[in-house]
Amino acid sequence: MASRTRRHRAAIGARDGSPRRRLPLRLLLPLLVLVALMAMLMLRGYVHSEILADHRVRPPAATDQVPQKILEGGPVIDTRSGRTESLGVPDHRLVLTFDDGPDPTWTPKVLDVLRKHDAHAVFFVTGTMASRYPDLVQRMVDEGHEVGLHTFNHPDLSYQSRERIDWELSQNQLAITGAAGIRTSLFRPPYSSFADAMDNESWPVTEYIGARGYITVVNNTDSEDWQRPGVDEIIRRATPKDGAGAIVLMHDSGGDRSQTVAALDRFLPDMKEQGYEFDNLTEALDAPSAHSPVTGGELWKAKAWIFLVQASEHITDGLVAGLAVIGFLVIARFGLMLLLSGIHARRVRRRDFRWGPPVTEPVSVLVPAYNEAKCIENTVRSLMDSDHPVEILVIDDGSTDGTARIVEAMGLPNVRVVRQLNAGKPAALNRGLANARHDIVVMMDGDTVFEPSTVRELVQPFGDPRVGAVAGNAKVGNKDSLIGAWQHIEYVMGFNLDRRMYDVLRCMPTIPGAVGAFRRSALEPIGGMSDDTLAEDTDVTMALHRDGWRVVYAENARAWTEAPETVQQLWSQRYRWSYGTMQAIWKHRRAVIDKGPSGRFGRVGLPFVSLFMVLAPLLAPLIDIFLLYGIIFGPTEKTIAAWLGVLAIQAVCAAYAFRLDRERMTHLISLPLQQILYRQLMYVVLLQSWITALTGGRLRWQKLRRTGVVEAPGGAPSTPRQRTGSGDDHRRPVA
Repeated sequence: MASRTRRHRAAIGARDGSPRRRLPLRLLLPLLVLVALMAMLMLRGYVHSEILADHRVRPPAATDQVPQKILEGGPVIDTRSGRTESLGVPDHRLVLTFDDGPDPTWTPKVLDVLRKHDAHAVFFVTGTMASRYPDLVQRMVDEGHEVGLHTFNHPDLSYQSRERIDWELSQNQLAITGAAGIRTSLFRPPYSSFADAMDNESWPVTEYIGARGYITVVNNTDSEDWQRPGVDEIIRRATPKDGAGAIVLMHDSGGDRSQTVAALDRFLPDMKEQGYEFDNLTEALDAPSAHSPVTGGELWKAKAWIFLVQASEHITDGLVAGLAVIGFLVIARFGLMLLLSGIHARRVRRRDFRWGPPVTEPVSVLVPAYNEAKCIENTVRSLMDSDHPVEILVIDDGSTDGTARIVEAMGLPNVRVVRQLNAGKPAALNRGLANARHDIVVMMDGDTVFEPSTVRELVQPFGDPRVGAVAGNAKVGNKDSLIGAWQHIEYVMGFNLDRRMYDVLRCMPTIPGAVGAFRRSALEPIGGMSDDTLAEDTDVTMALHRDGWRVVYAENARAWTEAPETVQQLWSQRYRWSYGTMQAIWKHRRAVIDKGPSGRFGRVGLPFVSLFMVLAPLLAPLIDIFLLYGIIFGPTEKTIAAWLGVLAIQAVCAAYAFRLDRERMTHLISLPLQQILYRQLMYVVLLQSWITALTGGRLRWQKLRRTGVVEAPGGAPSTPRQRTGSGDDHRRPVA
């Protein structure tokens, strides 16, 4: 019966078209990494008093509810088990107490002076500092000093609820236990003073803390070293009168404590000469030790806490270093793009600029097509309008939607259809190369349209016999939607501005599959298009560099391509690009040791591509992570100003790129939103690609669904034939 019910529900789900979907693993792993990073940052904010911190200090209140013997008594207040007692320190005994530590700079210096003069003290540590510097807490205990609680975040407990007080005590105790394996019964409230300063607001807190098993320790001699009044004044204020015993308040954290250390080094021997002993509290009171060992699960829980805090400290330190690196890379990249793209534009736009003799001979245009029924007619017709003589080869890679029949039915001259079983884009291009009649071949995608001048502009650089390949200017045709506009910005700024820079550096990493041209004589020695990677265009470009050919950029060879219109399609495309680029870098890693002129790409291009296309995008999320962190935990104004500064630099680069490409600036209105939303998707895609690469995963070719809406500007509209099923690509997987 249960099985029948499940089948019935499944059938209903299938009929409704709403099957239960689980979060794909490709999304889960990158999201887990990002969540882990955010968790580490939150933990850092927690232990740096940036979360739940409350630094208000309550003004004094009335004292009529405080027992008189407490107001007139000593600095040690015991309210445990219903008691109301106060104790003082015997004559000629001094208990030095240090608040707010441990501090990595000043606490070791204080400990060194105490050890030098064979003196003990009490350190009232905060949970935040003890969690970050557990080795110093352990040293305190090992050297015979006592440790007391000073809350976790250092708030005025008079403002806090009992739940918050419990939390402050337990977290402070957890940090001490994790650091030194002990539990302490000593407590000093933040912002405390002498016993006679106890009032109606602080006394109930003292009673409650006593009920929790803690002895409250204030002071009766305040060195006021936090004011840095000078060494002599600190010593004067710390010295009790007439040989009386005292609990002396000092600080080993919270600022520059050099005067405290210097004063301590004089104070200890001077007071010992006067007959004083420097003990910890229980030694001075001849009482049982305030420390008790912790074992079992409670100890392991505390150790785990310290481990996580230390991990968060190291990770966030690494993230901060990474942020500095990415900040430098972003500024450097923008600077290089602006400088070198300007040089490129001025060079190629000179009236006397020539690549060489004009290239007028016919060229072969290869159009690999798999299920492109909605686009192929627009593509072929745009090529027929070319003002340069062309032969067109449509290589049908086993389409199931009638792509080949559509081309054949057009009955156009100089258009041939080559059919093959589905074997993948590299195999289709190689099949086209084998059937091409001309030495110069232009390669494009089946969803792309050319302007009439595109082919002519694309092949002119071959007037230079050193040029083996030319990258065209790929542009987004369907840019009216928001996601299309974001990709339009990315193409104009991130791709074409980059190509200008790489052209000047003579290390162009990629001939775009949408619009590129090659010499057959350059492709044949390297084996044509390879299917070793998912980025066959990047792979073949790197191979051409290594074979000694120049690869250049033709800015006026414009091609209009149909960009993905959904997040899923965009994800699939960019995942393949990112992973394929990593594969190509790894395949050509030995280019860094290539000799001679052909080694320029390995010395310059490969490091640049690795740095700016793989490493920098991987670190780029740190900008947004720290932006979010800074907005929440501060300094909010400086954080927002820094982010707006980066955005302004990007806007300047984007505006310059749009000006070079003669594009309307109106699309840049969506740039801020692109930086907030679109970039995050690209981050996760790249992270997923890294995970796939590191785990040795396999990725199949992705087939995007097309609409056939893209036409060349100024071209006559054509109605694409309605065919169904661009479907999933069944090409063989590539490792």
